[in-house]
Amino acid sequence: MPLARVGRGYRAAIDAASAYIGATAPNPPVGCALLDREGRILVVAAHHRAGTPHAEARALQEAREKGLLAQAHTALVTLEPCNHIGRTPPCAEALRESPVEDIWLGVEDPHAIAAGGIARLRQQPGGRNVYRLADYPALGAYRRDCEALIAPFARRVVTGRSWLTVKQALDVNGGMIPPAGRTTFTDHDSLVLAHRLRRATDAIVTGIGTVLADRPRFNVRHVADHEPRAPRLLVICDRHGRTPPDYRKAMTQAGFNVQVTDDIAGVPARLAAHGVNWAMVEAGPGLLREIDRLGLWDDWLTIQQHAAQPDTHDIRARGVSPLRFLTGLEHETPRYFEGAS
Repeated sequence: MPLARVGRGYRAAIDAASAYIGATAPNPPVGCALLDREGRILVVAAHHRAGTPHAEARALQEAREKGLLAQAHTALVTLEPCNHIGRTPPCAEALRESPVEDIWLGVEDPHAIAAGGIARLRQQPGGRNVYRLADYPALGAYRRDCEALIAPFARRVVTGRSWLTVKQALDVNGGMIPPAGRTTFTDHDSLVLAHRLRRATDAIVTGIGTVLADRPRFNVRHVADHEPRAPRLLVICDRHGRTPPDYRKAMTQAGFNVQVTDDIAGVPARLAAHGVNWAMVEAGPGLLREIDRLGLWDDWLTIQQHAAQPDTHDIRARGVSPLRFLTGLEHETPRYFEGAS
């Protein structure tokens, strides 16, 4: 099959998966496209939420319902199909039982429990042809997107800590405090970006200073949130027990699982223990300095206000960042920093 058609199918699968970033934890977002023998796209599907059918199962079911399953020759999957029985059946087995002959994998599954799909798909009798994007340099851009899709999930299952994104907004003078009577100084596009990031993440980390000064709601506005979705975790870094009980109660009633901690260094592990793949930090300069000093962040989004121009967005990352799906920089490489833990 021409690689151009493989790439076109992968773009569709990646786009489908990216629509559910923030809805699937503790699972990663995954997409699957089924192609006919000539490389025409038959169906595209994505995993919606933990406990519901995986992308491969959804794609096969949709093809079956549309009467297209017999034409399915190639499956393009952003992540290696799972090979274990959990809340849903193994996808590797579902593909083996389908008419699909060729299976492409975006990235291997880093989870020791779910991995092994490649070996099972190739196992004889009844083995399938398995191809990896890693073996085709011309398709490298799609592989990087597949890596970015699961970067937070991979961080959690490999290291036992969640992916931490810092969002920092700076005014024209480099300050972080909005003018009196306002809650922000960023432009509309930056505001939408901030709320897209809230929607995409499973938890918010903030500091007691921000809570006392602003009593932020941390809800998703300006964009539609995932519905339904699991409650978000709200971690308040508070070393002196100053979190107001009424604020904690209000945020719990708003659907947050509120956690208060005096251990900033332990926040990524604490998040991971709750099944959080991706968390964002919305806090003041004091907590941001401490997070930077401790090296807890994985990527850092800076929104910079300008006097007579639109805001600019800068990404610093210690690896392939999932922010590429939110910022409009999907196919650009953010500044990369060595030494990620």
